[in-house]
Formats: sequence, structure tokens, C-alpha cells
Amino acid sequence: ESSAMPIKIPATLPAHDVLRREGVMVMSEETALRQDIRPLQIGLLNLMPKKVQTETQFARVIGATPLQIELTLIRMSDHESKNTSAAHLEAFYQPFRVARERRFDGLIVTGAPIEHLDFEAVSYWRELRDVFDWTQSHVHSTIGVCWGGMAMLHHFHGIPKHMLPAKAFGLYRHEAIAPAAALLQGFSDSFVVPVSRWTEVRDDDVELHYPELRTLIHSEDVGPCLIEDRGHRAYYMFNHLEYDSTTLKEEYERDLATGGPIAPPVDYFPEDDPTQPPQNRWRSHGQLLYGNWINEIYQTTPYEIEAI
Repeated sequence: ESSAMPIKIPATLPAHDVLRREGVMVMSEETALRQDIRPLQIGLLNLMPKKVQTETQFARVIGATPLQIELTLIRMSDHESKNTSAAHLEAFYQPFRVARERRFDGLIVTGAPIEHLDFEAVSYWRELRDVFDWTQSHVHSTIGVCWGGMAMLHHFHGIPKHMLPAKAFGLYRHEAIAPAAALLQGFSDSFVVPVSRWTEVRDDDVELHYPELRTLIHSEDVGPCLIEDRGHRAYYMFNHLEYDSTTLKEEYERDLATGGPIAPPVDYFPEDDPTQPPQNRWRSHGQLLYGNWINEIYQTTPYEIEAI
């Protein structure tokens, strides 16, 4: 077996073959048992409709470290997925009501395509609030991504999300404004980040909660990107360093097909020409961000998982 980048996921999960082809080595049960360390238990609460694409993207960024990770896929207990086969969910996902009996070193809460709704109008909002409260006693560190981050910020701090006049869509220049933060080790001063959202969290609302909330990554064009919430052992990441090279292209084509906003993603296609294949200019920062998060968890989580 070649040198393993040790993320442990079921061999039959679609992400397994994709990542193996890319050189992200996935470890087998046998190799995992030979290493005398406790694997980090990371949960992915997947609220996205295209579950297979999303779980592959996050398995890729958290699988790029030398630490042993066991990934558990979690879904809302009673929400029906219209886009992912029941067989896939049955084979690979635990409903939250089962997963909540366990403790996790880390949890990622994905975005969800429900930005236009008020939080309270979301069908699974009550259970999601239970998830957020449960993280405070059962999860060492949590990252909320895009809508997931806005939802956590609203739940813990009452901070609103605001509708944008037009979708923030494309690659936007960002700055690392707290370069000494654990999650930003190795980051360039300035870098591009894929953005795809109809809503925003505003600097003014976040600043009212300083120093409990601290913005780590920021963009002049699209506002706060990554916020640290030490009191809740959480990070809120409003954009998408985990995206594949073609994710924005697929979203653009879907928008076109549904007669949605016609502007192509900002600064994404070479020469703004949608017929040209996009170049990935954010992959390294995606691996760094999630690798730094995993490393921070590894250094601070208790060895006995029951102690979380």
C-alpha cells in the first residue's frame, strides 16, 4: 500500500475512489488499527442537496493532513432529501438523533440552499438549534460553513443575515487580518476565495460582539469571511475554500438554465470567457484552512474522548 494520507471513510463511499485517484490516500480499517493513536472523530452535518459532491469536497480538505481521521456523515433526522438517493443516505449517514449519543473532536455544519428564508421558517430549525446547543457539550470544535455559519452566529449571538441586492458570486480577493490565528498559519497576506451567496453578515453587527467574536479573514468587497467564536469553540466560514475547480461553473450553468442571474462569476473564468476552463487558485488555502483546524483540534482535544 502506498503512503496513506489517513482519512478513514467507507470503501464504498463515492468519495473514496475520487480521492484515491487524486492522490489523497484513504486508509483501510487494517492500516488504521496498526497505528497506535486515537483517530480524530470528525462529523459532517451535511445540509446540502447534492450530498455526494459536498461530502467529497470536505473529505478532500480534511484528508490532506498526516493525522488519522474518522469521518462520520450526519443528516437531520426527519428532513427528506430530494436530491440524494435513500440508499446512499441509509448506507452512509447517521440521523442526528443517533449521532448525538457520541462525542466528536470536530464538527462541520455545511451550508444549505435556503438563504431566502428566515431562520425560524426553515423546516428543521428546531433540531438544528438542538445540534448547536449539543456542540457545546459534545464537540471540541465546530465550523459552520456559509448558511451553516450564519445560522450558528444567529443562534448564539442573535446576529442577523442580510439579503444582498445581487448574489455575491465568484472569486473575491481576501486578506488574512489576524495572521497569528491558528487557522491562518501559512496563509498568504492576500488570496482569492470562492463566494456564492445571496446573504451577508455585516462588519458592524460582528464588531458589537468584539472581543468574543473576532474576524480572521475579510474582503473589502464581500465583508467578513471567517469569524472566530472562542466562547463557543466555533468558527464561522461564510465562503467556500472547499469548492472543486468547476463548482462555480456548474452553479452558473444551473442559474442560466433556470433563467436566474446571468452575470458570470466574478474573476473566475479566464478573460471572463465562460467557454474557457476555470483555473483553481484557492486549493492550497482550502487545504491549509482545514488542515490548520484539524491540527488545532489534535493539539487541544482531550486524549480520552469522553472528556470532551
